[in-house]
Amino acid sequence: MKAPAHPSSIHFDTFDLLATMIAVARPTGECLFANASFEQVMGLSRRTLQRGSLLDCFVEPQQLRDTLLAVARNDYATGRFEAALRRQPNVHLEPMPVHVIVNQIDGESERVLVEVIEIEQQTRHDREERTLGQVQANKELIRNLAHEIKNPLGGIRGAAQLLEMELESKELTEYTQVIVQEADRLQALVDRLLAPHRRPHVVSDVNIHEVCERVRALITAEFPRGLTIERDYDISIPEFRGDREQLIQAVLNIAHNAAQALHERIQAGDACIWLRTRIARQITIGKHRFRLALELHIEDNGPGVPESISDRIFYPLVSGRDGGSGLGLTLAQTFVQQHQGTIECDSVPGRTVFKIVIPLP
Repeated sequence: MKAPAHPSSIHFDTFDLLATMIAVARPTGECLFANASFEQVMGLSRRTLQRGSLLDCFVEPQQLRDTLLAVARNDYATGRFEAALRRQPNVHLEPMPVHVIVNQIDGESERVLVEVIEIEQQTRHDREERTLGQVQANKELIRNLAHEIKNPLGGIRGAAQLLEMELESKELTEYTQVIVQEADRLQALVDRLLAPHRRPHVVSDVNIHEVCERVRALITAEFPRGLTIERDYDISIPEFRGDREQLIQAVLNIAHNAAQALHERIQAGDACIWLRTRIARQITIGKHRFRLALELHIEDNGPGVPESISDRIFYPLVSGRDGGSGLGLTLAQTFVQQHQGTIECDSVPGRTVFKIVIPLP
């Protein structure tokens, strides 16, 4: 009869299927294993986490250190406490409030199981569901509004052209030309409103880094001085099926908004945009679970999204800039959602991050 596996040989791969963060550590804090959710939240690979200490992931590690030792000594079987998780140390994200549960592993003294639960996790899921519902309502509103505007526009433009043919005064024809030009401007706006409702029609293999490089070239050409675009790519990310032009437009809209918001820093010569790609594992989008997903972070060091519109930035016709149409982020969100993805924004003065998540095959 085959002898049962020694506890030290037990594998923890099944923890990758859990949405909560799971880690296995030694009583001293050395990280032996971190599941996919832990990788995703920390923004670090499993290999990197396992080369360090779990204590480094927390803002105040002393309570975790004491609890690990106490559980390992069997002072008590389970320890619970509130803490703050230090996310992506190189990206300067705000610490995440979490609830930490430390458990024994089958009476072992050399390994301890650590479960980390985001306190706002349920709130975020509820917010995502509300956002998806709001997006659908916005799409219907835009489509109906665009059609209502488009129908009389042709008549207005045609009537202005006929009137211009009847007028002999050059001064009066200037007014009819204004009508025609404004009608054309509104027609272009309506076309942009209707464009997102068309499904991706040029589906091919997409390399996200080619998309980023195209956007980088376009932004650099428009803002040749005072703006630096830094790249931090995970070149192991595979290609996926999608509409390359739609994705370029989505990323360009976000990056272009960032560049415009950096106006004062561009004048000072210290404006920066970061394009960062990562692999995320076991991602839930809507109500669907995906084994792998692409994460694209578009970060800038600008003034941040105005607080007055921070919860409405993806709504149509909402803009924080004078003269802005308020359609750039709406179009970006729609294009990404047509690839089964999502966009999130995290903004404070001095740092704004838009995160695009798209499932991978």
